Amino acid sequence: MSLAKKIEDFNLNSESAKELEEYKDILLEWNQKMNLTAITKSDEVDIKHFLDSLSLFKADYLNGSQSVIDIGTGAGFPGIVLKVYNKNLKITLLDSLNKRILFLNEVIDKLNLKNIDTIHGRAEELGRKLEYREAFDVATSRAVANLSTLLEYDLPFVKVGGYLIAMKGPEYEVELEKASKAIEVLGGKLEEVVKIDLPEEITHYLVVIKKIKSTPFKYPRAGGKPKNKPL
Repeated sequence: MSLAKKIEDFNLNSESAKELEEYKDILLEWNQKMNLTAITKSDEVDIKHFLDSLSLFKADYLNGSQSVIDIGTGAGFPGIVLKVYNKNLKITLLDSLNKRILFLNEVIDKLNLKNIDTIHGRAEELGRKLEYREAFDVATSRAVANLSTLLEYDLPFVKVGGYLIAMKGPEYEVELEKASKAIEVLGGKLEEVVKIDLPEEITHYLVVIKKIKSTPFKYPRAGGKPKNKPL
């Protein structure tokens, strides 16, 4: 099945579909010299990376010109796919590994994408810098950490009134229960959970947290505490 057929529900225009195909070519080429993804079959990239990323548009938070930070973006999922689909989004890609940033910059250059930036750094450090703190309408992350840890990484970047969209698997209910304290302490409120069904009987969930008050400035904590001692 062609990429266009797989993503026809999203009404992707031919230019954007072509950009995703070019993105895939660059990804698989670079993956031969550095570990960007364990998913290397074309059809699996279409479903497990592209469709998975596009599924964020099933929740109505990214259909305008929002500023979005993709924290722990890795090979650019979902951030670059979001930009390809909605050119009006202002995207920031954050990753702690510089060689991934080099790859992302190559993709951005080859696809001639505008209003998309890359940052090399750690979320727990940059989240304390005034230029980034509470500066974004939406933060999103995929396969980065358990929800309690993720909240401490991501919510400091989100404006009051903005949203964190966490991409989670079937274990999301357990993670939500464990994260109830972190949600409250960091200034969030559970807005909704959106179930996403992908081909090949893959199901995941978008856990949407609304930022209802400022995050206390002592968060995120340094020294690996968000991961080692989650709230």
